Amino acid sequence: MIINEKTQFVSELNQEVKTVVLQNRKHTQVTITNYGGIIMSIKTPDRRGNFAEIALGFDDVEDYLTSDYKNNCPYLGATVGRYANRIAQGKFTLDGEEYTLNCNNGPNSLHGGPGGFHQKVWEMTTFKEPKRTGVVLSLTSDDMEEGFPGKLNVKLTYTLTFDNELVIDYEATTDKTTVVNLTNHSYFNLSNMQSDVLKHKMVLYADKFTPKDENDIPTGEIVAVNDSPLDFLMPRQIGDRIGDVDGKGYDHNFVINGFEGDLNLGARIIDESTGRSLEFYTTEPGFQVYTGNYLDGQFERGGVAFNENYGVCFEAQKFPDSPNKEHFPSAALKPGETYRQTTVYKFGLAD
Repeated sequence: MIINEKTQFVSELNQEVKTVVLQNRKHTQVTITNYGGIIMSIKTPDRRGNFAEIALGFDDVEDYLTSDYKNNCPYLGATVGRYANRIAQGKFTLDGEEYTLNCNNGPNSLHGGPGGFHQKVWEMTTFKEPKRTGVVLSLTSDDMEEGFPGKLNVKLTYTLTFDNELVIDYEATTDKTTVVNLTNHSYFNLSNMQSDVLKHKMVLYADKFTPKDENDIPTGEIVAVNDSPLDFLMPRQIGDRIGDVDGKGYDHNFVINGFEGDLNLGARIIDESTGRSLEFYTTEPGFQVYTGNYLDGQFERGGVAFNENYGVCFEAQKFPDSPNKEHFPSAALKPGETYRQTTVYKFGLAD
């Protein structure tokens, strides 16, 4: 059911922004705004039936518009595009023509550039059906916006089901050959932010990953996780070997086990203190695991500061820098084709 719909005028944008709260028969609540297609809040029960927040975000849309947030944007719950993750040097060649993007991550373009989909106001409608409820968001990205070719029409559907799943369906079409790679950037913390996520147990259904260089760009290799710090083929705590990872923590693209286009299980996390569990599914060939390495306590909700490692993201995606790696899954979209992708976050309790 839809338990709340709110429209507010946001002076920073000089327009109205909508917020919708969805709830299913298990009383799971998901709050979504059409600014940035952001998931602002997810509340689920623990083993004792107590409902609490499990996603990092803000209670007021205007908090996503402050200069501090924009300048140090952690993309809390945002819809990311036109190209999620990094494109090296902000350049790629398509059909023999080189395109130069707006860079916002050192030498790289990250998450669609500084004016990406996470800062757009989408059109929003709601729907209610017997066993599911949700919102449909739509957006048009103009030709050469942030440097990307083609006028891109995007449709994004959030569905909260009776089976306690949050389903995200993406569609996009273009009038000119372009590249598309959309994802959601929610940070999950199943402990209701009572601690960081380093004690969460995690399984990754991916036995390969793409190594990266000092600028977080894939080298082009696809390597087995084996017994490395990236090996989560069996359940273990996120923090077990995080200190052995190059850099500040996990921020790596994993190659999912299964076929692209099938809905494959990518990850499962459990918080033993609350009993909550989360399963992540995707039709994409890869997903980024990011452990909030650059959260520094600058942002908070309800007096709880979002510190380093206070959330973990599972970002469904083509591989980073795919437009510059011919052997990586193609992110190209041509006129007459439709980009489709599905992500599922399934909430539950550990056995």
